[in-house]
Amino acid sequence: MIIFKKIKYKNFLSTGDSWTEVELNKSNHTLIVGQNGSGKSTMLDALSYALFGKSHRNINKGQLVNSINKKGMRVEVEFTIGNKDYKIVRGLKPVKFEIYIEGTLLNQNSHNKEYQKILESNILKLTHKTFHQVVVLGSSSFIPFMQLSALNRREVIEDLLDIGVFSKMNSLLRERNASLKEQIIRTSHSIEVNDTKIEAQKKYIREISRINNDAKTQKESKIKELQQEIQELCNWNADEQLIANGILLETNPMLEEQQRSSYELKGYETSMQSNIKTLVKETKFYENNENCPTCHQDIEGSLKDKKIQEAKSKAKELLEGITEIQLEQSKIEASMNLLGLKIEEAKQKLNQVQINSKTIENHTSSIENLRKEIEHLSDNKSDLSKANDEFDILVQESHRLIEEKTKLNDQSAYNSVMFEMLKDTGIKTKIIKQYLPVINKLVNQYLNILDFYVHFDLDGSFSETIKSRHRDSFTYDSFSEGEKQRIDLALLFTWRQVAKMKNSISTNLLVLDETFDSSLDEAGIENLLKIIHTLGDETNVFIISHKKESLEGKFGRTLEFYKLKNFSKYRTL
Repeated sequence: MIIFKKIKYKNFLSTGDSWTEVELNKSNHTLIVGQNGSGKSTMLDALSYALFGKSHRNINKGQLVNSINKKGMRVEVEFTIGNKDYKIVRGLKPVKFEIYIEGTLLNQNSHNKEYQKILESNILKLTHKTFHQVVVLGSSSFIPFMQLSALNRREVIEDLLDIGVFSKMNSLLRERNASLKEQIIRTSHSIEVNDTKIEAQKKYIREISRINNDAKTQKESKIKELQQEIQELCNWNADEQLIANGILLETNPMLEEQQRSSYELKGYETSMQSNIKTLVKETKFYENNENCPTCHQDIEGSLKDKKIQEAKSKAKELLEGITEIQLEQSKIEASMNLLGLKIEEAKQKLNQVQINSKTIENHTSSIENLRKEIEHLSDNKSDLSKANDEFDILVQESHRLIEEKTKLNDQSAYNSVMFEMLKDTGIKTKIIKQYLPVINKLVNQYLNILDFYVHFDLDGSFSETIKSRHRDSFTYDSFSEGEKQRIDLALLFTWRQVAKMKNSISTNLLVLDETFDSSLDEAGIENLLKIIHTLGDETNVFIISHKKESLEGKFGRTLEFYKLKNFSKYRTL
């Protein structure tokens, strides 16, 4: 049994950014009142959205977000099933959908549709349609059971009787049958392919004694060709490796000597550059100062001119020296480039030697394989024995495939029998027929309590027959709105009673949305109140109504919804 404990929501329809929280199991009978548009039915929309991702009323998902705040919509519902606590969290802007079991988040690896399927099939064990047949009777977008199609009526009753498993078994059986047919086709094809192989093997055995001598000659010729190429490669490697080693032996010392010279010249050049910077600094000192900054004595003009001239002369000599060093560096670099080209040429030769060595190794391996093939070609008896062994294997495979196909055909016949049993006209119909008398009896009992004295009867195809006291036959559409509502109420309480008997989708929650405000007369209201007050302590009934005055005092708790600054609030009266 599902025990709904609490629903809380914010930025949902007309509610603001602060949580609206309603305890669902606090009182057995709760009256919800308020003006039109105050948010009375929002609780029902929030509950439906939390459980099924869509509202009770026909409202687009985007319109569920509060139009003023435009973000942060969140709905949370808490309930227990057996000894486990559950919480569903769902929202928009940002999107959120989480299922918690005993405070632990259920794995979210699956797609949202699969996640919803887990919630409905494995946890709630009821669909959106069945929820609104067992939990809710409303005047908005609710579709009464009698207005559902025969197929949808069957789905609701299958959920109530907990026989939907047969539909799932039927679906699985369809998939298995489809897979089985594919297996039979594949096995038949394998049999044909294997028969073709057997015929080919027979032909091979008949012709294996006539081995083509040209093949042996061709392999021997190929061996000679490879041996000749190996010899040529070995000769080339010997010559080129000798040349490459000579080049490296000659050029490596020369290159090292040139590198040392270049390094020394760079050192001289760096030293000269440093000296030039010192002379430039000294020149600028005499050009910019009239007296000594240390002893504060005047510097004579002739001395300044002499010092400046000497510095410039030394700088010129150093610049000429740098130019000579740079020229020498250019010669060394040119020489090093030539040496590098020779070394690169030697390395290319050595690389080619390695490539040739690998080719020689491959050719040697090929020669060995060719010789083994020649040995096999020379021994017809060995090949014939192998061919006969392969033929025996193919025959055994043929027997195995035929046996497998026989088993698959037997399984297909067995599945056909099961398929007939799992069809809507099979086991499910027999179970439903056993419960139909109980369902019809309960519906008529509730109709009598509601002062509607007719005989209601659902048949195996879920079509109704309604007879008056005078045995006149009617259909649901023949009655007034008030009489239809009595039938809807009788069915609602019947479904709850059946669910409780089967312990399939039984729940503590019952919501009557403006049921008291529609077509029921005073007598109908009083009779409905009688039923509500006999439902037992395990049921929590919520009555959404405008009739505050006439219904006040008849319920254990009254919640009044109202608007404050365009946001819905509620208070306990």
